[in-house]
Amino acid sequence: MYDIIGDVHGYAQLLKKMLLELGYYKTSSGYSHPDRKAVFVGDFINRGPSIRKTIRTIRTMVENGNAFAILGNHEINIIISHIKNKNNLLQQNDISELKTVNEFREYPEEWNDHVKWLRTLPLFLELEGLRVVHACWSDEAVDFVKKNIPPGKIKKEVFKQLNKTPGSPVARYIWLLTKGLQFKLPGDMKIISNKGISPRSFRMRWWEQPEGKTFEELSFENKYELPHYTVPPQIMPDGLPYPDDAPPVFFGHYCRNNGPHIIRHNVCCIDSCVNGSKSLLAYRWDGKSTLSESKLIKVKK
Repeated sequence: MYDIIGDVHGYAQLLKKMLLELGYYKTSSGYSHPDRKAVFVGDFINRGPSIRKTIRTIRTMVENGNAFAILGNHEINIIISHIKNKNNLLQQNDISELKTVNEFREYPEEWNDHVKWLRTLPLFLELEGLRVVHACWSDEAVDFVKKNIPPGKIKKEVFKQLNKTPGSPVARYIWLLTKGLQFKLPGDMKIISNKGISPRSFRMRWWEQPEGKTFEELSFENKYELPHYTVPPQIMPDGLPYPDDAPPVFFGHYCRNNGPHIIRHNVCCIDSCVNGSKSLLAYRWDGKSTLSESKLIKVKK
């Protein structure tokens, strides 16, 4: 059985607290459980105060067979920066990567080794009875990755394509899996957020049919209110409806501070917005195809 753990983002102490809460114990080969494995949904770097320790904890568990982990968009972005800057960590220029850069500034060889390890992580998991992806499950994207990106360490050329050819199938499908569906607002539609920012897109509820929904109903995890009138058919985007009889799918990415986290009986967003709520969320999967609120485990700072 598996314990699916949401976006950790460098909060090593919360991760330790969660693992102990779930019954894992620390050994010379990292945290382990006699009957279960942890599954990390990606985004375990950046933002938090203990990124270096977080990576070591998760990597040790994975390498000793006590956990699985997949890539999130934060890991992919920092791999792209690493390759672009020819392995020079000090040249990272994305503000979201700053804390990771600072923690590894004195440990460049260790960081280079971690990046090589990150490239060995998959973009999704299909385990017995469940699926795990960072942001969005797409059968088409999954099939593309299976056919075009061999298992094992992902080649640098793949990450270079994400940076240089954003419209390529490789970029489109990898970003779909790790960033989800984005709805681009029409040019003549202007929304002002509570911070005075005018966003040009919003994250979609990709697992539902979009037809007949309002802009607000179509959005997911947005920090501003969208119009409450139906999206016109002329600009209606395509969705990726997730079948009712498909295996439960777990994902992170969407900052769900107050939930709900179980969106449907087989759809669960496990991200509790650790950097905002100072809490970490996990789902203790028991093999059942119908998800239950009673299986959600939350630990707080």
